[in-house]
Amino acid sequence: MAAHLVKIIRTVYITPDVKRFVLTKPKGFTFKPGQGCMIAIDQDDWRDKARPFTFTNLPTARTLELVVKIYPRKGVTDHMALLHKGDQLLLGEVFGTITYKGNGTFFAAGAGITPFLSIFRDLKRKKRLKGDLLVYSNRMDTDVIMDEELAALLGKNYLKIFTRQRVIGFRERRIDREMLIALVQNFDQRFYLCGPQEFVDDLSRMLLDLGATSESLVFES
Repeated sequence: MAAHLVKIIRTVYITPDVKRFVLTKPKGFTFKPGQGCMIAIDQDDWRDKARPFTFTNLPTARTLELVVKIYPRKGVTDHMALLHKGDQLLLGEVFGTITYKGNGTFFAAGAGITPFLSIFRDLKRKKRLKGDLLVYSNRMDTDVIMDEELAALLGKNYLKIFTRQRVIGFRERRIDREMLIALVQNFDQRFYLCGPQEFVDDLSRMLLDLGATSESLVFES
């Protein structure tokens, strides 16, 4: 792949299995909030193993930021857990169909929150973060990424759902048809979806069945 060589400036774990990377930013490198690119590790045996990652920083920032879920024994992310300041990555061309198209309801599962982080940060900077709802599904409360920042950004329009753990004060089940009816009510709006493919497929099917249009669904295609 055509690539930009970038250096890792710093790393930090933000949950037990999610690592934040701050990278140098190539001159003239641009993207829209919600977009990402194929990224490979600049090391022998890894340069041909590019994987898609989404930028979480503002496009105007002087550095790039990645928030990466580490999957043990699953290749690239497992090796990224070993990377530190000074190591290098290869960035391909920017792509992505998840971009902000107006007010709506955002549904994220796990690391699927990453494209929405850049979108929410950008809307906050532009003083346009009003009227959007985030429904964020995770297995347990320890899996939530950037919880404090999301709460500060969205306030009462930030709803957490846990599928594997009973947490007092939060919804404790998977997103199903009944929950969608209770949460959304008005299906004549935009819906932003990101997470595992099964999550996106199931939500798309239920939303369309409840009256949403295919044009109103925004997801990675």
